[in-house]
Amino acid sequence: MKLFRLTRNLTWILIALLVYTCNDTNTLNNINDPDGSGNIDGPATLSIKLVDDPGDFENLFIEVVDVMIKYDSEDGEEDGGWISMGIIEPGIYDILELTGGVNVPLVENEEIEAGFLRQIRLVLGENNSIIIDGEESPLMTPSAQQSGLKVMVDQEITPNFNYSFILDFVVEESIVIAGNSGNIILKPVLRASLEATTGTISGVVLPGEVAVNVTADDGSIQVTAATDDAGNFLLLGLPPGTYDLSIIPDPGSGYA
Repeated sequence: MKLFRLTRNLTWILIALLVYTCNDTNTLNNINDPDGSGNIDGPATLSIKLVDDPGDFENLFIEVVDVMIKYDSEDGEEDGGWISMGIIEPGIYDILELTGGVNVPLVENEEIEAGFLRQIRLVLGENNSIIIDGEESPLMTPSAQQSGLKVMVDQEITPNFNYSFILDFVVEESIVIAGNSGNIILKPVLRASLEATTGTISGVVLPGEVAVNVTADDGSIQVTAATDDAGNFLLLGLPPGTYDLSIIPDPGSGYA
């Protein structure tokens, strides 16, 4: 297990239940051989869930219509097209509500052919908008993004195992405000991670009514989560390592 450390001491704030979940308890699940008997017959399954890396906006409404994958089959031949996995419930989601461990399950235990998973594509609809200072504005999407956002995965898929991926929607990097036109452009940035090879840091920041962003930084990767109304936070998709934690309160909260 690797450790984390706080970048500074904050006497006004209390952090509790701060835990790094290590890889030895977060392994791939053998869906047809839970007792290790050696039975490897059966397909692999795929699960995908969407979480939020927070941004400085009131609401960010994103319409999710499909999830697609691209992979090489087990015989080594590359599949030339994308395969739709469908999603559990297509619709419009407020990405900024995905805090404190809340997520949107997009795909759950769908069978997938053994081979090599190359990419995941998140396909968005046209009904995307943002609320800033109480005013809702439509989000423009560049033509290059309209077919969906592709995320590199490069993961071998073995029969009989469940592969659960986290798609982290990096809000702050996904919204661009054009200087002259004033248009607000959606250029989605996603980070993909396999739950079985990453860990989490979770905790509670008190007082809970203070809006706080918590960031884990190992020098090369930064993952940020906002606290929920009770002060809970959950940082997902962290590779093993030593992390500095930064706790940043809302500038208007009166805390510093």
